[in-house]
Amino acid sequence: MTVIVRDLRPDVPADTEGFARVRALALPYILFTPESVRHTATRIHPDARYRPLVAVQDGEVIGTAQVHLVHDSPDPGQGCLNVYVRPDRTRRGAGRLLVRAAEEYLTAQGATKLFAWALDEPANRAFAERRGYTQGRSGHFLRLDLANGTLPPLLDVPPDVELRTAADFAADPRPLFELDAETMLDEPSDVTSEFTDYDAWIAENWRHPLLDRDLTTVACVGGRPAAFTVVYTDGGARYSTAMTGTARAHRGRGLAKLAKVHSLHRARAAGVTEAFTGNDTGNDPMIAINKWLGYEICATEVRYVRELG
Repeated sequence: MTVIVRDLRPDVPADTEGFARVRALALPYILFTPESVRHTATRIHPDARYRPLVAVQDGEVIGTAQVHLVHDSPDPGQGCLNVYVRPDRTRRGAGRLLVRAAEEYLTAQGATKLFAWALDEPANRAFAERRGYTQGRSGHFLRLDLANGTLPPLLDVPPDVELRTAADFAADPRPLFELDAETMLDEPSDVTSEFTDYDAWIAENWRHPLLDRDLTTVACVGGRPAAFTVVYTDGGARYSTAMTGTARAHRGRGLAKLAKVHSLHRARAAGVTEAFTGNDTGNDPMIAINKWLGYEICATEVRYVRELG
């Protein structure tokens, strides 16, 4: 039967479940649930012009695309499309149709430069390059087996540092927003983003259904957040690091390492068996921390860029 591409319907469980299933099969290193798919579709900032697409064949979702403008960048005209097809449903035209629909939409929204992630595999790279995309940065996915592996011992907490959780900031999360905004500026990326809208951050990030406020760990100095590791969990036994960073004034003390090892110990005690994280391949300090924690590289992805005429 023919493959068709259409908009995701966030209020239809079959769509959000199908979207999450495709992403879990094609990219198992990032947590997706139907609730998180629905949240992103309905809570992302309207200036992003976010348009999630699905490729459907015989009533089954076999491919997905996340399509949006980088609205929070100081550089205008940037768009992103991330396309994934079920590994057992490839070579049916779904990827090609999704890319075409995404590019047409972003072009109509004024995008002049497109960014797309692709797993570092020959077929994926060839697919991107045939469509005029050139290689940019790359990043690793890393996995930690908490069920059978070992964690380093807990690090001592310095006298002037207090470890807290995101749940401790429930009444006023603005200090976490400020730390997130500062550390985001130094995140290695082809795309520059800035967090400047507190209300949007609350809607998209603080209220994200996968955010685990009890395992998200914050190192505070003088009562203020100085470093943190932001944790997503899927309601089961899987854990993912969404962000780890340290305020510039407090770098060099190992506070991110401290927060992360304490979070992982508590996660294992809570029954988490598998943890994932991701690193830009040029981020040597964070790669070193993750290797010390016991993470191993399980996949690599490449960011591809296309300039529109």
